[in-house]
Amino acid sequence: MRIELSDEALEFGRQAQRALGAAGGDQLVQAGERDPAGREQLVAPVLAELGAWELEPRRGDDELEAAAALCRSAGWWAVPYPVAERLCRPPDLDVGGLVVVAERAPAGPVAGLDHTWAAITVDGRRHTATAVAATRPARATAFVAAFELHGAEGEASSTDVALGLVLPCWTLLGMLDRALELTRRYVLDRQQFGQPLARFQGVQFQLTDAEVERSGVEELARYALWSIEADRPEMVDDALALRLAAVEAARTVFRITHQLHGAIGFCDETTLSWISRYSEPLRAHPFGLAGTLDHLVGRTRDRGLVGLFDGEGARRIP
Repeated sequence: MRIELSDEALEFGRQAQRALGAAGGDQLVQAGERDPAGREQLVAPVLAELGAWELEPRRGDDELEAAAALCRSAGWWAVPYPVAERLCRPPDLDVGGLVVVAERAPAGPVAGLDHTWAAITVDGRRHTATAVAATRPARATAFVAAFELHGAEGEASSTDVALGLVLPCWTLLGMLDRALELTRRYVLDRQQFGQPLARFQGVQFQLTDAEVERSGVEELARYALWSIEADRPEMVDDALALRLAAVEAARTVFRITHQLHGAIGFCDETTLSWISRYSEPLRAHPFGLAGTLDHLVGRTRDRGLVGLFDGEGARRIP
């Protein structure tokens, strides 16, 4: 079992992060909020130049890992575009992307984009869908729009469901990376009582707690990706377990990073405020912490999770 991303995927992620930074970086999400309908022209050409739309995550391990690295880089800049959802598009449908949705009130971060989508539930039901026109500004919705479901399109594969859950978690991981990096720099630069905030033991403890949460999500994200690569029958369970950990970690990381920034962390003058606000759709859709736990327990109630931390299961993993 190898859960580390390949060197090629890591380099692709670094190139993507640089390209998105050169295209506007932190200004991208602000521009997207002002003009949600312009997000396509703002971001999609940059991704096309990188070769993002040529990636087919279902085709092989290298392309799946490159897609994950790209999603993480998009999260670093809080790119105002559903990168993960576009990369998940199923090959058998003429749609712009794939979104995992709740059974009730299906929605996704696709407002203002002129695409038809594949909307799938965790139990595998699949429809084509279009986004309902937004009636509120992007600042209030964070680009989330309700879906109008059209005809049923058969059942989604386990790979479709797992991909649709896992790749957005890589985007959220990139946001956690950036939130902690911003906070480390802030506590090193901010002086209190004649010394940097970073010198205070309480601050160090809080940052350590946040980093433990972030690094745990990173390990689980790698494992869930490997589960898809290995075509494990438990890949959807692993994806749900990752989502549960990612949503829990995001709550802790953003609580700590906001506390350490103080009131300024909630102001638009700080990048943390934008990242935190635009992490909300990833944390709430297709379902939040309780909904994710409910789905995971419902799927594993009679057998539990089988995998990395199961003693018998670990001996079966090649």
